[in-house]
Amino acid sequence: MTIELHTLSNGFQIVTEQMPGLKSTSIGIWVQAGGRHERLEQNGVAHFLEHMAFKGTKTRSALQIAESIEDVGGYINAYTSREMTAYYARVLEDDVALGLDVIADILLNPVFDPAEIEVERGVILQEIGQALDTPDDIIFDWLQEVAYPDQSIGRTILGPSDRVSAFSRADLQGFVGEHYGPNQMILSAAGAVDHDAIVRQAEALFGHLAAVPRAPELLQPAAFVGGEHREIRNLEQVHFALALEGPDYRDPAIYTAQIYASALGGGMSSRLFQEVRENRGLCYTIFAQAGAYEDTGLTTIYAGTSAEQIEALAHITMDEMKRAADDMTAAEVARARAQMKAGLLMGLESPSNRAERLARLLSIWGRIPTIEETIARIDAVTTGDVKAFGGQMAGQAGAAMALYGPAEAAPRLEALKARLAA
Repeated sequence: MTIELHTLSNGFQIVTEQMPGLKSTSIGIWVQAGGRHERLEQNGVAHFLEHMAFKGTKTRSALQIAESIEDVGGYINAYTSREMTAYYARVLEDDVALGLDVIADILLNPVFDPAEIEVERGVILQEIGQALDTPDDIIFDWLQEVAYPDQSIGRTILGPSDRVSAFSRADLQGFVGEHYGPNQMILSAAGAVDHDAIVRQAEALFGHLAAVPRAPELLQPAAFVGGEHREIRNLEQVHFALALEGPDYRDPAIYTAQIYASALGGGMSSRLFQEVRENRGLCYTIFAQAGAYEDTGLTTIYAGTSAEQIEALAHITMDEMKRAADDMTAAEVARARAQMKAGLLMGLESPSNRAERLARLLSIWGRIPTIEETIARIDAVTTGDVKAFGGQMAGQAGAAMALYGPAEAAPRLEALKARLAA
């Protein structure tokens, strides 16, 4: 595997990785702007903009955008996260230039036709409605909001319906002007790539653009606050989500947090799965995960159970978190390390995963750490590190909880925190 980097004079970054034996390429542009870069009145505009990218340019209609890629057997898509927006395609190696041309076209030449804005507004409002009807989706939005109240990182990516209903063409153009400069973009490609050819094409497409200075105030620092959100509804299950603040993605402790979360609730052999589901039959789904952002992170636990069993499930979850700080075994840590490494290495067999990894690592570090470096960091985490991290989680004052469904009998957050810290 050969990773190559190049930066144009205006700050536009290009990273590619040649994967011998492949006949296809995943190529995309990751814009370093997402939900947390929005001001309050803009909440939802980054996601709206992602939708509008496929609704026509100065040279292609919406149908022509889709046909350009699908006529050669490829696919094109996009997503919005809290810190990035990605536009990407998967094509055969002979069609890489076409894929990049289409992606550049939708980024550089959108027309934002008013009629198409209204059509897509309706689509997004339906997407918001669907999220509200999906408890195990919406509960994480509420958890994020209560963890980071009145902050851009705590707001939903989709945005509230009233704001989405009011966005104008000027709102979309304004966000592009603030955040879509060439110095805020990373072109990443993996698979059957010709680095020099991609650099030449990128220079022709993006080299003339002027860099856009990012105003410091546009990124509001995260401050974990915590609290409780309880939405009582007549559902079959109570959906329970708990979060404690963890390390950001540049903190070396992120590897410890991920191993802790895996051992606690990352698979069928994990403590929560074995105790809550297998031994007690209190739920069908339960898991723990560790996520990270530029300046904060969350260790999150989710489960769904009946109204009659939510109290027992919540109490056992606290007890398992406490126990993990005391008697986590070397075998459990070794298993979690193996799961992390296997997940990383298996994911690298996909050019799409590789392209995304390259873009994210370049955004975080300004370089691409080697696989060996990442594995060494995972292997360096000891059982003592995981126990100490578990103790930090158990003794941490700040916590956030979201409940959705027939949750009247669920313990209050303060009671759970007291049980955890006892």
